[in-house]
Amino acid sequence: MEIAGFDFQNPASMYADNMRLSSSPAIQSSEKFADALKKASANAVVEKRIGEEPIDKEDKLYQLCLELETFLVKNLLTGMRNTVQKSGLIDDSYAGKMYEDMLYDEYAKDYTKNANFGLAAQAYRQLKNKGI
Repeated sequence: MEIAGFDFQNPASMYADNMRLSSSPAIQSSEKFADALKKASANAVVEKRIGEEPIDKEDKLYQLCLELETFLVKNLLTGMRNTVQKSGLIDDSYAGKMYEDMLYDEYAKDYTKNANFGLAAQAYRQLKNKGI
């Protein structure tokens, strides 16, 4: 049996080829990038802007502010969805409407988490300043 690029007589040569690949500059730079990404994500718990107090993203108040932002984004998406004609992809039955509503709930959660609208941060700072 023969497989292209694999030497059955000398399997150690395949290991040597892998070692050459892992020491290539592209692999090394991607490993450096991965290390930098890990360091950045470790510091992502606290957000700070110039002249403002830092936001602890693990704080219960901040999590509630994120839920408020998700609710507002969900209402925005629902309003936008109501302006679009139905395509018939999702039926108008109770189950279809429930599925579509859950789909837009997940869209709102993803947008809130990834888009960085800033509504949660503003609400957090205002409530934190009031001592809540």
